[in-house]
Amino acid sequence: MKRLCICEICNCGRHRCAHAPTALYGKDNAVCALTEYKEKYPTYDGYNAPASLKPRNEFQKDQGRMDGTTTFKSDYIPYEVSRRPGRQQAEYRRRSGEIDLDTTYKLDFNPYEVQPFHPVRPKERSHSKGGKLDTVPTYKEDFRPWEISKRELTKPEFTYQPPSAKFGNATTFQDDFAARGLVPRESFKPPNVAKQSDTPFESLTSNRISFIAHPLEARFVKAKEEYKPSSQPFQDHTTHRNDFQGLPGQLPKSCKPDMAMVASDARFSESTEFRDSFQQWPVSLPQFRQPAEYVGPSVPMDLSTTNQGDFIKHSVQPFVSVKPLPRPTNSSARFQGNTTMRDDFKAWAAGRQEMIKRPQEMRKASGKIEDLTTFKAHFTQHAILPPTSCKPANAPMKSEVPFDDGTMYRNEFTAKKIITCPASFDSPPGYIFDNNDERGHKFFRKLSSQDQNKMAVSSGIHTPKEVAVVS
Repeated sequence: MKRLCICEICNCGRHRCAHAPTALYGKDNAVCALTEYKEKYPTYDGYNAPASLKPRNEFQKDQGRMDGTTTFKSDYIPYEVSRRPGRQQAEYRRRSGEIDLDTTYKLDFNPYEVQPFHPVRPKERSHSKGGKLDTVPTYKEDFRPWEISKRELTKPEFTYQPPSAKFGNATTFQDDFAARGLVPRESFKPPNVAKQSDTPFESLTSNRISFIAHPLEARFVKAKEEYKPSSQPFQDHTTHRNDFQGLPGQLPKSCKPDMAMVASDARFSESTEFRDSFQQWPVSLPQFRQPAEYVGPSVPMDLSTTNQGDFIKHSVQPFVSVKPLPRPTNSSARFQGNTTMRDDFKAWAAGRQEMIKRPQEMRKASGKIEDLTTFKAHFTQHAILPPTSCKPANAPMKSEVPFDDGTMYRNEFTAKKIITCPASFDSPPGYIFDNNDERGHKFFRKLSSQDQNKMAVSSGIHTPKEVAVVS
């Protein structure tokens, strides 16, 4: 009979061999043909794999010892090298006679006679005269002022007469403005008075009208469970305390030296290396040089400068300004300090305006306070009607029609037979284990119908034709 592997017996595509090799040292160059890739992707006929362009590793290196000779060592011929003869320097001999200091410039250059340079620009002519300079400009020479008569004023003459009384000048505002009494403004604000209605207050709402009171069921109160303490003592051991075992060892020793107090009864020696090695030598005091005494000059000091000695003073006429002299604006008349404000403004005695207050609408009670509020005085009590509820009744809807439980899934669903993969069993039904391969494949041999009946009769087990599986 033909042997089959688990990979070939499986019909669902989920069961494969573990491919655990069983041979210890067995090596086979044959390729495993039982793979999922080869089952899904069959090979094509007439297809050759492309040849690799990688060079083959056919070079075999020499295993002998390497010779240290090179082409340079074998072909190089050394020559005899002699020292190059040096050139002897001739002895310097000084020439007789005088040195000629002529240059090519002196020999080739011919000097020319050069005449003095005459400027082309004409000489500057001075137009100054000996007479006095006339400083009258052309404007003053050509312009002749006209005789313009003074324009008469159209303003009527006003003879100012100072008032006799203090602040007697009245203003245009005082003359034109007619004083009127203080008129309080009319308020357009509505009065803050509560409007009372004679009709009784309707306290009926849609909730009170439509609400139907239903009796409430008694609330289920869960009895509180009584606390019962545990009789076992509390174990404060943790997994760390139980499982951890300390390693045996000695406690670490401190490397710090002991703090031992150093004390001695000997007297402290004040001698130091500087006191012992230092040798004092005599030092002389520094000599100070006495400064020379200051002697003042006997001749008085000359304070004249070069400017005072060399400067020659000339008589220069003072500069006359062409600007016309300003006209005097001062007047002999007395200054009038009166203005139109002072003349026309008449101050009047102004008093402080009194505060405008509304008359009190409510009078303060003089007697004892009464325990009566506006709510108690004006409140009219009405009978309370319970509101009606618009909520639908929470009653289960019952119907005598039988429930139609038919769905599209139940109507259109076609039950199919569930086939179990034979490779899911440890021993596939209808197969008997043969042996294992070196690559780890399990091979099974298919039994005939007669062999299956014999095995069932001998073991006393009825072998079903189909396996029932519940999904």
